[in-house]
Amino acid sequence: MNITDVDDKIILTARQQHLLSQWLAKRASVDSDTRDTTTKAFRAYVERNLPLVASETAPEAWYHLANDAYGHVLNGQSAANDGSPPGDKEAKIKMHLRTAGSAAEVLSMANPGMPDFAAKASGVLLPYIDSLQKHTVTGNDHDIFTKLTKRYEQRFFDDMAALNVRSPDQVTRVTEYGPQIVDFVKQIEQNGFAYANEGSVYYDTHSWESTGGVYARLEPWNRNDKELQQDGEGSLSTKKTGFKRSGADFALWKASKEGEPSWESPWGEGRPGWHIECSAMASDVLGKQFDIHSGGIDLAFPHHDNELAQSEAYWSKSGKDSKQWVNYFLHMGHLSIQGSKMSKSLKNFTTIREAIAKGDWTPRGLRVVFLLGAWRDGLEITGEVVKAGRAWEDKIDNLFLKIRDVQQRQERLRNTTNGVTNGVHSVSIIDDAIGSVADELDTAKDKFRDALCDSFDTPTAMRIISDLVTFYNSQKPNNVPDIIALDLGRWVTEMVAMFGLDPHHKPGQLGWSGLDIPDRARAFVVPLAQMRDRVREQAKSGAVDITTLGKFDDKDTIYASNQPYANAFADFQRKLIQLGEQHAPAKDFLAACDYVRDKELWDLDIYLEDRDGLPALIRPLSQSLREERASRDAASASKAAAKDKAKAEAEAAEQKKLEQGELSQLEMFRTSEYSAWDAEGLPTHDAQGKEVAKSRGKKLRKEWERQRKLHEGWVAAAGQRTDSGS
Repeated sequence: MNITDVDDKIILTARQQHLLSQWLAKRASVDSDTRDTTTKAFRAYVERNLPLVASETAPEAWYHLANDAYGHVLNGQSAANDGSPPGDKEAKIKMHLRTAGSAAEVLSMANPGMPDFAAKASGVLLPYIDSLQKHTVTGNDHDIFTKLTKRYEQRFFDDMAALNVRSPDQVTRVTEYGPQIVDFVKQIEQNGFAYANEGSVYYDTHSWESTGGVYARLEPWNRNDKELQQDGEGSLSTKKTGFKRSGADFALWKASKEGEPSWESPWGEGRPGWHIECSAMASDVLGKQFDIHSGGIDLAFPHHDNELAQSEAYWSKSGKDSKQWVNYFLHMGHLSIQGSKMSKSLKNFTTIREAIAKGDWTPRGLRVVFLLGAWRDGLEITGEVVKAGRAWEDKIDNLFLKIRDVQQRQERLRNTTNGVTNGVHSVSIIDDAIGSVADELDTAKDKFRDALCDSFDTPTAMRIISDLVTFYNSQKPNNVPDIIALDLGRWVTEMVAMFGLDPHHKPGQLGWSGLDIPDRARAFVVPLAQMRDRVREQAKSGAVDITTLGKFDDKDTIYASNQPYANAFADFQRKLIQLGEQHAPAKDFLAACDYVRDKELWDLDIYLEDRDGLPALIRPLSQSLREERASRDAASASKAAAKDKAKAEAEAAEQKKLEQGELSQLEMFRTSEYSAWDAEGLPTHDAQGKEVAKSRGKKLRKEWERQRKLHEGWVAAAGQRTDSGS
């Protein structure tokens, strides 16, 4: 493995962190000088990165003005605000807005503490302090730069170990290869494929191609892409390009500027170009040709194309006589989120250690998601992707639990039948399912191999495993011989272990790790589950006789708080004894069984999965089981809330009726709208003395009848209140 521990981004980041650390070390509190410098840094940052906001903007006015200028980006639109989809450009703008906003916030505080001030303002201070003091960093002080790279290198290897990625056989680092890289560049120059300019050395693409060599072999269509060429030279490279013999020429060796690390060379103090170190280190270890070179797809051009060109120019004096340096490139797709590539520069990433520590992911869960996506394609982390990964993992979890249950049944039978088991006898059972499962397994093995031979097509391979498990699950358990079920389980175990999904895999193991409850729990949970099975069986028959359930502990036995599994078993036994003494009905015993499953053991991260005709399956709680329960609880809460709401609305409607019924039907029409009424209070003449029409009278009668009923209800309710003393 090649580790690039010197490049433009590393130099800049390491130097900025070093200089800011020195600057902060001289300040114990946020004095006026610290505020003034930070305000200047804030304005410089805004001017450079957020041109739509005036650089002289006061920190106090920042949020209002920034939202006015970039509100459309914050609301998910493109920077152009023309309906085009947002991407990396918009992600960068949001990052700059967060950085500037954080500084504006702390600058607006009256008396911030120094730690908080430094944390919030560091984003704008880093480039500003660097611009003032980078000249103080000497080129031979490599520790400034390797201090940063060593820290992240160790984090990388820690993360890889957490994901069960094997360690490399050999590691090479740029900082340890200075002299060899100089010799590598000298050889290219001597072969006639490089030229020097002001202490730097550049690859001569025209000279190489004129001798029959090939340049931009991987992505020839990008050969003249100036933006990619400039990116390949690095952010610290000289902007002068007039001396280049061709626009495609690139730096092999760079003359060091102030604040950059340097090594001695025939061309003066300098440092390796970005691409050359990989060629020099890989050639030193692997020679003039090797099979596989990997990297992100963004490195194909110009990085890997430049590597090929300079390496072949090192090993050959003529392009037409050169041998292909690398036979195969594996260019990986990127992880992305909300349409943007995850990257440190965009600050839109979550580290592996953070994701695992928060519980959002497990190492296995991450690997499953990666395997469900093709290695060469990008992977967008969405809710659907997470759901698909978890569903696949749960399916395999459940398969292994079933197969291990078969294995345990075999062991029990072997112990009681002198070795004669269902796995031997049932092979001869005549049932279509027997042959079909074996056939499906053989077919899956062939298809799985074909998928991996097809450019490591892991999504298809994962689907083949999933489909096989689905087919197995569709069969009646008693129709599948144990020997075939175990064969299927062992094959799936071997394949997931090969995919690195079980860091603790041992030869001959059935299933992956994580299926067992803690060892210290088994001595209590297994007998608890067995006793619970007997209780459930009797309760379903109508009555429970606790004298037939087995030996009970002393009901007064109390275990220490650090023995939760023992306490759970003791509590369950005490509850059964209590129910037995009370001659409780069977339903109470079943409720006790549900409680120990759903509360006591659940809280200990253990689940008992009840099965018809079989003992309860003891398993550790999975994330999916937790989510299923949370979903059920949420649905129940929602249903209860809806019921309460309906009840409240009904009561309110009833109250409204009662309130409406307070007015007697005899009085309801005695208003200025009418001038005469009959004995029941129904209008006979309107306000002008005109007799009420028959059709109008019928409508008034209906209203009168409706109010009569309401009033009678109100009178009855009032009578009840009087009788109750309210």
